Amino acid sequence: MTDPSATPPLVSLDDGVLSIRIATPAGGNVLDGNAMSEGAAALADLDDSVGAVLLVGAEANFCAGGNVRAFHSAPDRSAFVRSLAESFHDFVRALTAVPVPVIAGVPGWAAGAGMSLVCHVDIAIGGRSTRLRPAYPALGFTPDGGLTWALPRIVGIRRARDILLNDSVLGSDEAFRLGLLTRLVGDDVIASEAERLARSLAAGPTSVTRATKRLLLASDSATLSDQLDAETDSISAMASTPNGIEGVDAFVEKRRPSFGR
Repeated sequence: MTDPSATPPLVSLDDGVLSIRIATPAGGNVLDGNAMSEGAAALADLDDSVGAVLLVGAEANFCAGGNVRAFHSAPDRSAFVRSLAESFHDFVRALTAVPVPVIAGVPGWAAGAGMSLVCHVDIAIGGRSTRLRPAYPALGFTPDGGLTWALPRIVGIRRARDILLNDSVLGSDEAFRLGLLTRLVGDDVIASEAERLARSLAAGPTSVTRATKRLLLASDSATLSDQLDAETDSISAMASTPNGIEGVDAFVEKRRPSFGR
């Protein structure tokens, strides 16, 4: 029998969904360093059994950022913060390179590192309680986690400057309007909706989602002409795969397709 008081694992795989519990309730829902190292390793070893990645926060808040109390007690703050940033950035690199959809349920606060992670996922689900804030200026720090790279690409450079320089707090409606959150649901179903969506994507057709994600990842540094060539190669290759054949046949036969992974 499962012990209900047992601490949930930082990284787990169930029904094709790789879940990473990125924050810990200890210290106020802060980023979990062990989850960063374990999560980066799991993401680097991703195989075909994984169809989606789900980022899970802590309790009522997604992630309140780094552990400021640990910063305060470190004998050499600069060296300590550098080591944390390097570990965090290894996780971000691994997360943004995965070929499957990345989903996050974002209840409550996503501040500092939490906001950075929200900017890197494919689908971010929030509710009325959701609040995003850079939070770095309040500590006398500059951003990390790729926030200065990802945020301008989502909201535009001028708006990103305003948000980061003024340490703006973004409510759920504004975050949704700007594209930082991609879906809004009731606060009580944020976690369940994120898990439902992750399981749905992991169920297939994963060959299609992986191919689409590859195109999206390549588009950032590609010219339009290069991207058109890549799309030509991809769609023609998919047309002869089992899922491509089934999708077209089902459409013509006016039935629901039965896709494989």
